[in-house]
Amino acid sequence: MIDLKGKIALVTGSTRGIGKATALKLAQAGANVVVTGRSLERASEVAKEIEEQTGVKVIGVELDVGNPDSVEKAVSKVNEELGPVDILVNNAGITRDTLFLRMKLQDWEEVLKVNLTGTFLMTQACIKGMIKKRWGRIVNLSSVVGFTGNVGQANYSSTKAGIVGFTKTLAKELASRNITVNAVAPGFIETDMTEVLSDEIKENYKKQIPMGRFGKPEEVANVILFLVSDLASYITGEVIHVNGGMF
Repeated sequence: MIDLKGKIALVTGSTRGIGKATALKLAQAGANVVVTGRSLERASEVAKEIEEQTGVKVIGVELDVGNPDSVEKAVSKVNEELGPVDILVNNAGITRDTLFLRMKLQDWEEVLKVNLTGTFLMTQACIKGMIKKRWGRIVNLSSVVGFTGNVGQANYSSTKAGIVGFTKTLAKELASRNITVNAVAPGFIETDMTEVLSDEIKENYKKQIPMGRFGKPEEVANVILFLVSDLASYITGEVIHVNGGMF
């Protein structure tokens, strides 16, 4: 059994979907967890729910990962209430899908700000404590479309490919400090992002997946749990694909 007792884990964008499932898994393994979201009320609700289920300390924090002031404020609050972050899961992400010919600069910049710059800001804010402790685990969420591309997602695909380069570089820079940096690249998972798709589109996507179904958030969370545990202590700079065989 994976034991994360005494560790402090922060999961960005953890009020729903993969982020929420990950926060719950880490709490079940004994870590004290920080649930974050743009709404403090929603983050606190989810934190309370997870705390009641697991019995560990879970706090909700308001966080806009693309805003440097918000990041600084959130991480300061975590340091005060729980201590320095040991485990960082950079999960927060948005989409602004449209064909490239119609894509506005704002659509491009917003997605880059949250998905890529947000990952940069959060990691920079959290690694000082990890370096001091000489122990840390960072998991960044990429996506299958960062490898395959996807119509209407030039902005999103670019950020998810960028996260791979970021992960591999940081893994090399931080390895000597006993900090591992890995990425998880989900395929189509049952989340709010896929819920908005029409039944016809969902069926077409399922035909591209050898396992014939969308994944569950818990199936991604299980991989993240493995990567932050001592079972994965010699794995860094890797991308683990969770996509039912589609790539």
